[in-house]
Amino acid sequence: MSVIIKYFIAPDEASAASVVDSGPDGVLGSLSCGNFDASEAVIEWESLLTGRSFEALVAADKPYSIADPGEEGGPLLFVISAALQGALAGTPADRLAGVGELWIRERAAEGEVFDPEMVGELLSDLADLARTAGQRGHGLYCWMA
Repeated sequence: MSVIIKYFIAPDEASAASVVDSGPDGVLGSLSCGNFDASEAVIEWESLLTGRSFEALVAADKPYSIADPGEEGGPLLFVISAALQGALAGTPADRLAGVGELWIRERAAEGEVFDPEMVGELLSDLADLARTAGQRGHGLYCWMA
């Protein structure tokens, strides 16, 4: 099964929710990738970047969903937490690369294989997107279909 993942910037949840059916194509400030569980990945990335445990983040209802596919199977839209957005924006490139390597090892333990170059580029581009969102006073969101 192919999964389309799009991270994007929006001024608020209502604006982000307006693209749930069509996706954020054409939205200024977006990043596309695919074929992994983005909701689980953002929890793992936040855990690696902030030191909070995966379990604590899940218990805190991270990530927060704006639109859930439910039984109809529509797109999932969720908010990237302010903590993760800030951590991505403020993490130096070498530390971000190390987080990518740790995440690849965690996923390998679960039988998933990721290209290190792709992960490095993804986290770097996502950090750039997080910085842009912060400069605009906007939030970072993820759309999956």
